[in-house]
Amino acid sequence: MASMGLSIDEQKAVERFRKDVVEPSQTSLIILDFWAEWCGPCKALTPVLEKVAAEYADKGVVLAKINVDEEQFIAAQFQVRSIPTVYAMFQGQPVADLTSARSESQLKAMLDQLLAQLPVQPGTAGDSAAPQGPSPEEIAQFVKLGEEALAAADPQRAASIFAQITEFAPDNAPAHAGLVRALVQLGEVDDARQVMAVIDSDPRLAADPAMGPAKSALELAGTKVEDSELAALRAAAIAAPDDQAAQLAFAEAAFAAGARDEAADTLLAMITADREWNEGAARAKLLKIFEATGLEDEWVVSVRRRLSRVLFG
Repeated sequence: MASMGLSIDEQKAVERFRKDVVEPSQTSLIILDFWAEWCGPCKALTPVLEKVAAEYADKGVVLAKINVDEEQFIAAQFQVRSIPTVYAMFQGQPVADLTSARSESQLKAMLDQLLAQLPVQPGTAGDSAAPQGPSPEEIAQFVKLGEEALAAADPQRAASIFAQITEFAPDNAPAHAGLVRALVQLGEVDDARQVMAVIDSDPRLAADPAMGPAKSALELAGTKVEDSELAALRAAAIAAPDDQAAQLAFAEAAFAAGARDEAADTLLAMITADREWNEGAARAKLLKIFEATGLEDEWVVSVRRRLSRVLFG
């Protein structure tokens, strides 16, 4: 939460949140409870949250409470529309919505699942000692979370997760590659290029197979054009449906602009019309899009099925 452009009261609210939630969340899993004095369901839920947090304290779980009347700015940042609203926070980011857990057993089940996936440092709540770094297994789980965020079309969360991994595991190639892909999806291409420059400076990172999708993502992002030029390319493609070069130029620009459905539709139409044009350029471009986006991405899975029907149907 940046403080630039905020009022004095809002800056103070942000600082309180950093101290009470963000900083402890660097090593602990925070149960973040949005509540109010007038809220009956909140008062019924509070004993459950307090009891479970106390029982899980030695596992690195901490309860933090936000009074929505006193901290309206923070509640607004989290888009809290009803209370109680309960989130799990780790390393400054919400990692789960716990609002549906109204019983001890439900809350414990959700916490157990999160603790199995996140590199939470047990027993560090309130401990001023420097935390030990996560194990390779924990890092792998964290990378998996980042990939899941990308597959769920949440590049902001993915970028945050991957950036954190690169801080405590600077030799982790999948995290660096994931950060590049997430930044590209966010439209922060210059930042993605800076990360790739760091990767290229380390021969071991640069040679890792995980960099293939990241490089493809950057290559595809390089075809982004201004809105007016994209409109002109679209018009040219519509006006000349048999002009494969015009179709390819539009597909490249459309994908770089985030119009990936238009890009896929155009490339699939090209393959249907003439799959061998320019040594299979349309299919090659579509495969590169698959690689850059992630083969497990639901959109990619759907388009791959369409491609299979065109090629083998």
